[in-house]
Amino acid sequence: MLDKKYLAKEKEAKWLKYWEDNSIYEFKKDDREIYSIDTPPPTVSGKIHIGHIFSYSQTEMLARYKRLRGYNIFYPFGFDDNGLPSEKLVEKEHKIKAHETSREEFNKLCYETTDKYEKEFKNLFTKMGVSTDWNLVYKTVSPSTIKISQLSFLDLVNKNKVYRSESPALWCNECMTTIAQAELETKTLESTFNYIKFSTTENIDFIIATTRPELLPAIVAIFVNPDDKKNQHLIGKEANVPIINITVPILADEKVNQEKGSGIVMCCTFGDQTDIEWWNKYKLPLKHILTSDGKIKEDIPKYGNLKIKEARKQIVEDLDKEGYILEIKSIEHEVQTHERCSKEVEYSIMNQWFIDVMNHKEDFLKIGSEITWYPAFMQNRYSEWIKNLAWDWCISRQRYFGVPFPVWYCEKCNNPIYATEDELPVNPLVNHPRNNVCKVCNHDKFIPEKDVMDTWATSSVTPLINMHYKEKNNLENILKPMSLRTNASDIIRTWDFYTIVKSFYHFNQKPWKNIMISGFVMAGKGEKISKSKSNSKNEPLQLIEEYSADVIRYWAASGRLGNDISYSEETLLRGKKLINKLFNASKLIEIHLEDFEDKQFDNFEYFDKWILGRYQVMEEAFIKYLDEYEVGLALNTLEKFFWNFCDNYLEIVKHRLYRPIEFGQIQRYSGQKTVYIILYKLLQNFSIYFPFVTEEIFQAIYKNNESIHTTEIKLMNYKFAEEVKNGNLLLEIISEARGIKTNNNVSLKTEIKNMSLGLSNDLNNALNLAIKDFKATLFIKDIEIKNIDKDYEVYIITLNLE
Repeated sequence: MLDKKYLAKEKEAKWLKYWEDNSIYEFKKDDREIYSIDTPPPTVSGKIHIGHIFSYSQTEMLARYKRLRGYNIFYPFGFDDNGLPSEKLVEKEHKIKAHETSREEFNKLCYETTDKYEKEFKNLFTKMGVSTDWNLVYKTVSPSTIKISQLSFLDLVNKNKVYRSESPALWCNECMTTIAQAELETKTLESTFNYIKFSTTENIDFIIATTRPELLPAIVAIFVNPDDKKNQHLIGKEANVPIINITVPILADEKVNQEKGSGIVMCCTFGDQTDIEWWNKYKLPLKHILTSDGKIKEDIPKYGNLKIKEARKQIVEDLDKEGYILEIKSIEHEVQTHERCSKEVEYSIMNQWFIDVMNHKEDFLKIGSEITWYPAFMQNRYSEWIKNLAWDWCISRQRYFGVPFPVWYCEKCNNPIYATEDELPVNPLVNHPRNNVCKVCNHDKFIPEKDVMDTWATSSVTPLINMHYKEKNNLENILKPMSLRTNASDIIRTWDFYTIVKSFYHFNQKPWKNIMISGFVMAGKGEKISKSKSNSKNEPLQLIEEYSADVIRYWAASGRLGNDISYSEETLLRGKKLINKLFNASKLIEIHLEDFEDKQFDNFEYFDKWILGRYQVMEEAFIKYLDEYEVGLALNTLEKFFWNFCDNYLEIVKHRLYRPIEFGQIQRYSGQKTVYIILYKLLQNFSIYFPFVTEEIFQAIYKNNESIHTTEIKLMNYKFAEEVKNGNLLLEIISEARGIKTNNNVSLKTEIKNMSLGLSNDLNNALNLAIKDFKATLFIKDIEIKNIDKDYEVYIITLNLE
């Protein structure tokens, strides 16, 4: 029997233990169709914030829905503890720098720290009612995932899809590592356009406007658009570079924007991607002047060892002193920054490992079109990203805590020696290659690869991790492709794209059938909540303590797919009210089911047919929305029906339930059977959103299954369309009569002495079938009916106000 009051904290703890003790969410292979979810492993870089609760809850709700539809749910959970974010967390907590600590000691701290946070993450997600199978948990840096990531790398080596090259790469001076194009963000910053006077060796003056005067020591050429009539006379000449005292050629290229600055540009190695393109295209010399920590190299006269911005200031001062600065104009312009630290990025030259993506852009677009995107417009973001790719995927990182490359290099000829599959997982800094003689020169000494893989190189193989790729008892036959990938829109260009790249190269197929993209929780105007910005004011555990997990889940379900939402106290209070109403309505129904015995029954009363038909209409829309991954629209549809059920149907049927002698035992049983059916169906539906309170009610009233969450939604097949249509019209009349009572400030139990209505034949017949419920609901003494052609008219409602 249900308690007098629902105590969420006590009941949520009770049902968490019950689900765990009874392995309610455990994945077991059987005859059911498998529905598999490739969940985004949260980055272990600090505390979980309310934004994670939003996106992960919506995914979890879909797992619950599919479980109720009879699928065998494969729902693993991972932790992305690999790479830079975890390193930054360790540096912050222990007040150390990775490059100032031994790798062994630093990695030990990383494992200890990530283990601690992962326990906190698991505790939070468990308290939120996440129905994952915790036996399927994985980490992105562990012996098993290191092995799979290294297997993936070796497979790409064998297929000639990965290569090592000394070439320009994006470099973050703050994080001290190369980064990939996908890790860039664009920021608008204040800067200056510096108009600098140059001259040719023939003493012809011209002007270059630049925001990067500190790159003058790296200038290797000057470019003019060949169609630029104003400046084309300079093409083919040599230019003197002021204060640096060198000469460089003036070349022509169509890429020069004639409308920007003076229409003449410097080519430096390297300021941007265009510099790299010109350097390759025209075989220009390399002048790399920046150090890994963002300074000018010490061998650069006068400016060596200065930080970039210090060098910029000094060079502008020297140019001005010598009369080369003609104008300095304040501007705002877009710069590329590293998404992890928001610092401006530079370019560096070094040996890096790359995965070929430029030669297969059409293949990646094709696979993207084979996946069903929810919402559909998100596919455009994926496609635009691929179309605008400028270079291959750099997977080398000059960091410490990550997946090692399974590679050594011959000390003599630099030939790479790869680990064999049976050696994996391997750490070349610790282990020696089994093939201990170089096949090229027969040398027997090797240099280990010190870099680690980009974190996305491992995150991109989450489907392989889930299927236990190449292991003896793997799940490849049931997880290729997986059913669903879920994530926020900001990692379409990274996690989604890179996973598609790997799936194409490994299996020549899509990694998932469907992809669901969520929005963000916004901290303020235009700013999403994130761990790195520490801009979440609400701690999830505190919110659970204050409101309950079910209430927080209600808020999380309120957002429409792909749209951003804000944290809302109003929504939480609305959820709390709904849950209380569900519990209290269930208590009322429980009272009337004490003597109920479920059996086959079809002789329903008119208003019972009406509500059963209304439920079928609602359920059709509810399921349609969930099949389209619109958990918020589905909840809205369900909630509207529920309030109609409580405010109208329960008010109608309660007279029959309380007064069987007056209304008849069969009529009472019809009401009992109806509320028994509807409440059961509502508990199934609401269990997607409120797993705790629905389990509490289900176990108290129904007890016909080990859990509400292992029941199956079976669609009803009643043919009550006519009852729905006419019942809705009768309800309009009931609402109008109630409104008159409310406007007269009297109780809804106030008697109606006389009601005069005009009804169509169909509606009159319906009222005759529902007359006892109709009169009892409105407390009608006398009713007069006149025939009219269509629907109804209310002529007279006279209240007994004596």
